[in-house]
Amino acid sequence: MKASEVKKGAVIRIDGRNIIVKDVAVQTASSRSGNTLYKVRGRDVVSRQKFEASYKGDETLQTVDFERRPVQFLFRDADACTFMDVESYEQYALDNDALEDDLPYLVDGMEGLYALVADGALLAVELPATVVLPIVETAPAMKAASASARSKPATLSTGLVVQVPEYLAPGESIKINTGSGQFVSRA
Repeated sequence: MKASEVKKGAVIRIDGRNIIVKDVAVQTASSRSGNTLYKVRGRDVVSRQKFEASYKGDETLQTVDFERRPVQFLFRDADACTFMDVESYEQYALDNDALEDDLPYLVDGMEGLYALVADGALLAVELPATVVLPIVETAPAMKAASASARSKPATLSTGLVVQVPEYLAPGESIKINTGSGQFVSRA
């Protein structure tokens, strides 16, 4: 696969290590002869070390075959999160460190997730594009607030803090974009 085709969630093999891609940033060259660079950020599947490298668009990267399985988030304990395969009822555990960016979006019993499984081992979990979470704490709703007015911080049930419009009150559920971590709409 060419570097220009690598997407978030792919698993690539670099120097014998499997890297799950968390982000791909494109840097276009400022000069005519310059090449466009693809900055790949990810995490080593085994050691959990962060990985970062830049590649030219036509460089070839080796991808790893994996299976995408629908899973349900069961629970989180001190060290890991446990997921269950919706079809086979097989359970997988993944360290909290490996899920650090995804933890604020996970709620017990949550469905719509996909597990990336290779050789019987859980590599990573893919979140849905949006999740619905209830507001636990925020300033009181303003009666005269318009939909396009200022925003205020709101703490959600998972501890995530996002900016929301002033008309929202505690107890309401909202949709959050899991890629950007921003408010989308009321649920």
